[in-house]
Amino acid sequence: MSRPTEATASGAGGGHGRPWRAAGTGLVALLALVGAGLIGAALNAPEPTPPTQPGADAAPDQQNRAVTGPALGDTGRTAAPDSGTDTGPAGVLDRSEPIKIMIPRIGVDAAVMPLGLTPDGMVQAPPLARAGLAGWYRLGPTPGEAGNSVIVGHVDSREIGPAVFFRLGALLPGDGIQVIREDGSLASFVVDGVKSYPKAAFPTELVYGPSEESGLRLVTCGGDFDERTGSYPENVIAFARLAG
Repeated sequence: MSRPTEATASGAGGGHGRPWRAAGTGLVALLALVGAGLIGAALNAPEPTPPTQPGADAAPDQQNRAVTGPALGDTGRTAAPDSGTDTGPAGVLDRSEPIKIMIPRIGVDAAVMPLGLTPDGMVQAPPLARAGLAGWYRLGPTPGEAGNSVIVGHVDSREIGPAVFFRLGALLPGDGIQVIREDGSLASFVVDGVKSYPKAAFPTELVYGPSEESGLRLVTCGGDFDERTGSYPENVIAFARLAG
């Protein structure tokens, strides 16, 4: 699959400001090495609820077979994926772009737009004014194809407050994810786990690495908002595999 290269990648960074729940301007979280821009922005709101963070029981219990070694950036909050576990069925689907994603546990029923790369080699993000949309990295596999398909989404935005992946950290192993594809087919996935990683140690290979099987990676911002830097320090990543 095509993916951002280290030559065009950037370290984790962010703009200035406060999240929507604290009032202020937005931040752009650049994922280390792969650079998917995910936003936390501002909206005045009384007694807001922070984004859901994954618990220890939500950690992935497996990782892509094609990737060797432990997950990068293990913080000790959750167990690293176990490389010895079967990752799912061998059957995969033909290429067809995703148009909608549904995640019942966290109330997601959202359109999906294709995303490419910015001029500096970062993965694009959906526009802030449309933070209810998810974005599929179109230079990689489509959901259901062999390989890891990547869908990113904002955690919050100034325009709408909580955004499409605000509750991504609430997913648990066994939860279902459904993706409607352009050809009318439905690709159903089962969550293996959810984990939070420091942006400076983004697990590039676990997210974008090659695989002969069909995986899905959902990515957003996470951690406690840092008032000093004006950014979220982590990325929350959900790992899923195509259902049998």
